[in-house]
Amino acid sequence: MTRTLSSLLAAAVLTAGLGFSSVQAQDKPADAPAVTAPAAEAPAAPAAEAPAAAAAAEAPAAAAPVLTVNKGDTAWMMVSTLLVLMMIVPGLALFYGGLVRTKNMLSVLMQVFVGASLILVLWAIYGYSLAFTPGNPFFGGLDKLFLKGVTPDSIAATFSKGVGIPELTFIVFQGTFAAITPCLILGSLAERVKFSGVLLFIVIWFTFAYIPVAHMVWYWDGPDAITDATTLEAVTANAGFMWAKGALDFAGGTVVHINAGIAGLVGAYFLGKRVGLGRESMAPHSVTMTMIGAALLWVGWFGFNAGSNLEATGVAALAFSNTLFATAAACVAWTVGEWLGKGKPSMVGAASGAVAGLVAITPACGFVGINGALIIGLVAGFICLWGVNGLKRLLGADDSLDVFGVHGVGGIVGALLTGVFAAPSLGGTGVYDYVANAVNPDYSIAGQVWIQAQGVLTTIIVSGVVSIIGYSIVKVVVGLRVTEEEEREGLDLTTHGESAYHS
Repeated sequence: MTRTLSSLLAAAVLTAGLGFSSVQAQDKPADAPAVTAPAAEAPAAPAAEAPAAAAAAEAPAAAAPVLTVNKGDTAWMMVSTLLVLMMIVPGLALFYGGLVRTKNMLSVLMQVFVGASLILVLWAIYGYSLAFTPGNPFFGGLDKLFLKGVTPDSIAATFSKGVGIPELTFIVFQGTFAAITPCLILGSLAERVKFSGVLLFIVIWFTFAYIPVAHMVWYWDGPDAITDATTLEAVTANAGFMWAKGALDFAGGTVVHINAGIAGLVGAYFLGKRVGLGRESMAPHSVTMTMIGAALLWVGWFGFNAGSNLEATGVAALAFSNTLFATAAACVAWTVGEWLGKGKPSMVGAASGAVAGLVAITPACGFVGINGALIIGLVAGFICLWGVNGLKRLLGADDSLDVFGVHGVGGIVGALLTGVFAAPSLGGTGVYDYVANAVNPDYSIAGQVWIQAQGVLTTIIVSGVVSIIGYSIVKVVVGLRVTEEEEREGLDLTTHGESAYHS
């Protein structure tokens, strides 16, 4: 990629939300860490100006820009963090729990509840440091191991110059993203995976798949570090691999959904099919629980997407609005498609369609206009319906709760269509140029879609390779699958010694 293109794309990623953010169009660089802008190098002074230059050299150096913390932004980010936590427990737990059989309800709740808690602990110990500190294009460093040096006064950059939020607020917000992503994988493994195997796998996958992808997509030095073409080049060189290429991911289409979807598909192949699949009923035991879980996910997703802007601005309002309309469009599309294809629309289908819309709009929510969001939702609803039916049969994997069909396929659809509908000519916000401090007038749909495709392929490769290695290690160390007898009796009793329901 040429220097001009990488500079343009790097500027783009700076302006729209968790993937990108600013009042105008922005791409989500790596949820910027606390930074101060490096001073631009001054040109050499002509000989006649040497005395003046010498006098200037004796003057105190100009103070580094001071980030201003707004109480409204801080409050919004704390609320957003709570909303994302609600997505995990109870949202995701109930959504998945309702889809399994009665005898496995508690096992799913335990896997989500304990899995998320484990990842949050690891996030504080080393996850945040490796994801959001300087290092190389693929990993950060260990400067903030155990959150070393982080105090209530520490400030993290946002996507607007001169505006910051408390670093602790940024840490906990990103921690909830890290916590929910491995839990998404659990839907592919449901009803037959060992609890110890699940915990060991998500530790491996979190460390070697989630963290590097988050760093590659979202890490940069922050907008205040960009003052001219030279400093932009320096920021790009120091940024994550995909951020430097200009990949747009506002709130986690690659980092969260494609990443987890691939890991789930690989896990389904490793585990094999559930005992009795195709011969015994595998119907959801509580569609009511699933609907409640889907509703909680939808509400919580406003924190997930709009919170990714890191500020309570117009871009946050855009992400919020797109999250509402794209989800509704996908729900309608899935329902219509199922009605036409099977003769009857189902509640499970409507809930799945809503989740598909949430997934697809995630990378695009701060970059596209309302009409673009509606189209993305409609497309995702129809394609993900095919993903959990036709594509699933072609793949031949027992992805129990259709993690790949919804999150993997939906994430890919959303990531690619982001490149299309972010175009100003189609109502999108375009790409923000932090050197000119304005939206760049040039936008190539084909060029951006190609960059988006590179981000998708990179994520697929990283997650796929790490998952294969991770499942292989787990299989040898503690084992992946429970015995057939335990599976038939149900994981609630055989693994946890409890039952979700008592007659």
